[in-house]
Amino acid sequence: MSLLPGKIRTRTDAGKSTASGGLARYVVAATLARSADGGAVVAIVLLVTTSGAPGWLAGILGACITAPHLFGPLIARRLDTARDGRTVIALACIAHGVTLAAAVLLYPVTPPIVPGVLLLASGLVGPLLTGGISSRLAAIAGSDRTSQRRAQGWDVATYGIGGTIGPALVAAVSAWADPAMAALILSGSTVVAAAVVRLLPYSPPAAVPSDVPRPGRTLLMMVASGPLRRTLYLTVVVALSVAALPITAVASTGELQVEPAAAGLLTAAYGLGGLIGSAGVMIRPMRTDADPLMTWLGAAVGAALCGAALAGVFPAAIVAYAFAGLLNSCFFAATLAARSEYAPAEARGQVFVWIGALKITAGSAGTALAGAMITSAPQLPLFLASGLILVTVTVSVLDRRRKGTAGL
Repeated sequence: MSLLPGKIRTRTDAGKSTASGGLARYVVAATLARSADGGAVVAIVLLVTTSGAPGWLAGILGACITAPHLFGPLIARRLDTARDGRTVIALACIAHGVTLAAAVLLYPVTPPIVPGVLLLASGLVGPLLTGGISSRLAAIAGSDRTSQRRAQGWDVATYGIGGTIGPALVAAVSAWADPAMAALILSGSTVVAAAVVRLLPYSPPAAVPSDVPRPGRTLLMMVASGPLRRTLYLTVVVALSVAALPITAVASTGELQVEPAAAGLLTAAYGLGGLIGSAGVMIRPMRTDADPLMTWLGAAVGAALCGAALAGVFPAAIVAYAFAGLLNSCFFAATLAARSEYAPAEARGQVFVWIGALKITAGSAGTALAGAMITSAPQLPLFLASGLILVTVTVSVLDRRRKGTAGL
């Protein structure tokens, strides 16, 4: 009898150690994969422009990587039907790296359509490197909500670090060697990510393949589920809105009476704020239910965008951009929690990829819309984005109240 507590403690400590080791490997794999995903577009655009090709070709080949993300959910069902989801993600990482490397190597010696097709294939598996990897986190982090929320803070950090390291690596290697070398390094990082993914803890499939819904049915299920529906449209609207920040940063330097290069400081402040926000979630995990938490954090992001638009001097703009990044990271962590907690086990991978794919598409659309609206009023996109978030938050509140009164 006296030995029993010691045995229980040993097993508990071993479980915590296993979860901690799994999370560490997860962070390495996710950062490597997302760095490659984030830097690939920059590498391709630099490769094309430095070769003397027209800008429109650089734009088209860059879009060949990002546009297929929208179709990622069509292949995401394999995450939920496979005996081992790690294999699916590892193969996606390898496919992303091999097709990217082939496109770069063939670009100088073939017509542009050849690397274009290869980049389309690379972009198609891109969502498995983002939302697909995130779907593995629930099985790694532990069963209690505090551990889950803390792990989601790490996940947010990998997105921020990957989105910073990838483009920075491309810029540094391009200056030292050339963009092709930078792209090949990114390709190699996805192969390493594949190896680390295979070292993640195994989790059995949640359902037999016949019980896993098709992509269209999964989307309808998400729309019918109140919490997932709100997760979907809040994520899309906030992603579309914050995408206006980099465009506005460049356009507003005149009004802020600083050099155009100072726009980089504004975007860096946004990125630093995002890393601080993710660190905050790790240190002090959010305890509120994810559904209402998303609504109020979305409203906070909208207020931060309005503050960035109203900032009349450069120091105030720096602070506003940093707060926007911090709050957006907290909002992102809340949406990850909502996906994990409200998605049915038999479709969790598809839910993660659906929302991630639509988020990336919304971000691209937001950047394009902000660029089209920048005229004599550079702050207009931020005011409109803030208003759009306010409307969506109001819809979310009414949606939740309707659920409460109707019992839906």
